[in-house]
Amino acid sequence: MSRSGSQLVALAIASWPLAGCLGTPTPLAPGLAGSIGVPHDGVQTGAAELPVRGPGFVRYRPHTPNDWANPKLVHAVEQAAATVARKRPGGAPLVIGDMSARYGGDIPGHASHEDGRDADLLWYVTTPAGAPVQNPGFIHMGSDGLADVVGRSGFLRLDVAREWLLVKTLLQSPDIGVEWMFCARPVEALIIDYARARDEDPALLWHAETVLQQPGDSAPHDDHIHLRMACTGDLAVHGCEGGGPYWDWLPPQPALGPLDRATLESIAGDDPLAIERTGAGSNAGNGA
Repeated sequence: MSRSGSQLVALAIASWPLAGCLGTPTPLAPGLAGSIGVPHDGVQTGAAELPVRGPGFVRYRPHTPNDWANPKLVHAVEQAAATVARKRPGGAPLVIGDMSARYGGDIPGHASHEDGRDADLLWYVTTPAGAPVQNPGFIHMGSDGLADVVGRSGFLRLDVAREWLLVKTLLQSPDIGVEWMFCARPVEALIIDYARARDEDPALLWHAETVLQQPGDSAPHDDHIHLRMACTGDLAVHGCEGGGPYWDWLPPQPALGPLDRATLESIAGDDPLAIERTGAGSNAGNGA
């Protein structure tokens, strides 16, 4: 037996705020697009692939299929790497690890990276004497800013100046809002101390200290920064879910009010009076 018009109206009203919780785009949810779901349980559409190399960056794994992400994230990372190369020339490129699969979902070695909002950014490093070196892999950085690299003689040193410039540029990116930069506490301390010693803007420092966090439910991230793009309003209305806090310096999320009367009538179909019987139409047109 088919549902009555009133049941359809009630269903529509109840499900409207939960549209972003639907897992994948379907004919029943045609508005879902882009980054959909949460980082540990999501998919993506319309993804962009990070080039194998570009101004100031190179992919760590040039031949794997997991370098796709939301186009805004790809552009932000490209621009940030180019900015570091331009403002601090002569260094090695930023080495970028995994992003997501082309259509999202599980990828090997990650509990997240499923909806195109994550990117692994390896450290900028030099020799202890300061000569630039391209990061050879996911090397574990100590609290002294030195990494004992297996297979190499000696150590590599964190290039704190370039690392801070990368963090700063991403936080100020016009393309994305940053939700997290997962990073081990000792390395965060090196980056923040460097920035504070150079009298960086206190508000920017607060933003950096807020998002640079060592996660409590995974590895400490002493071998890279895990960048996560926030679900800002333009993404959220198409199915993106935060999976974390929404910082007050990010753009305000849109306020979703009741469905308008025309939409409710189209849902009710052959029983438009169902709107009046349920009382759903009484406030639909006035934004209450």
